[in-house]
Amino acid sequence: MSYPIAEPAFQHQHAARVGVLLVNLGTPEAPTPKALRPYLRQFLSDRRVIEIPRPVWWLILNAFILPFRPRKSAEKYATIWTPEGSPLKLHTEKQAKLLKGLLGDRLGDHVMVGWAMRYGKPAVADVLAEMKGKGCDRILLLPMYPQYAASSVGSAMDEVFRALQGMRNPPELRVIKHFHDEPAYIEALADKIRRHWALNGRGDHLLLSFHGVPRFTLDKGDPYHCECLKTGRLLREALGLPTEQVTVAFQSRFGKAEWLKPYVVDSLKKLGKAKVGKLDVICPGFVADCLETLEEIAMEGKATFLSAGGGEFRYIPCLNEDAPFIAALAGLAERHMQGWDLAKPDPAVLEQRRLQAKAAGAEA
Repeated sequence: MSYPIAEPAFQHQHAARVGVLLVNLGTPEAPTPKALRPYLRQFLSDRRVIEIPRPVWWLILNAFILPFRPRKSAEKYATIWTPEGSPLKLHTEKQAKLLKGLLGDRLGDHVMVGWAMRYGKPAVADVLAEMKGKGCDRILLLPMYPQYAASSVGSAMDEVFRALQGMRNPPELRVIKHFHDEPAYIEALADKIRRHWALNGRGDHLLLSFHGVPRFTLDKGDPYHCECLKTGRLLREALGLPTEQVTVAFQSRFGKAEWLKPYVVDSLKKLGKAKVGKLDVICPGFVADCLETLEEIAMEGKATFLSAGGGEFRYIPCLNEDAPFIAALAGLAERHMQGWDLAKPDPAVLEQRRLQAKAAGAEA
């Protein structure tokens, strides 16, 4: 059997490192139809994302979606694209850099932090190979989705496992499956909203918008719906808001099947018709601003609310690089790395190993 990912040269004098791998959804390389086509093909070919018979879906994807959707999607991406590139990519890169700095302060430089995208670049397999090449023999996988869904966290896990199959000597792996009720994550969200209120005054209603998934995933045992509701409840309690001042809804519906309800569009129309004066909107399931938050909610959602008669629409950005959120990630990582030896090796021991390896080489 051959392994596509070559093993790095073993060096006795280098201590093994621990890697923390952040994985987010992904982004096209540019806001153009040409760049969107391969990205959408990869995304919509994922069996975790589209759970219908392959022959049927292949026909739909290639005959009705890929010929037309890339142009429409490119137009949407163009509205949120920055001179530096995709917002999601920029935020994820910064999050990884800040997390590396914080973990480095606590644990030393033998902890490496990498980041990858499930769809697009940098690819999971490439980043894992790089981390292994730099001495990481233990990897902590941290999918950047607070609530578990088979189509998000499950898919990220699949991709990591596929990459490990290409290694003769894969690293030890641990996974943070979800952090929807992590106290530090909830407090980071609450802090974000409180700071928004301190600058702009408290709104009349708070809308929590989570990414939607098909209803049948709940019926089949996916815990996503329950975890979103728990996040919403814990956040409402942290803010001290009564139930009637907070709405939990689900966005990004695709296709004609029933998805988790209530739909964000319906909730925005309802709140607009109710003449809500100041509506605060945040997306707790997204830890970095992206197309779904900046265009679908902050632009399209705003237009829906205002056209329905609402007053002021106030979008609250995602956690992005907020210090409380980076600290929450560091705490999660440290807790899940417990039991792994993170102490710096004794230099004398390393020197002894180097001499032993040199002697063994001479004898050979």
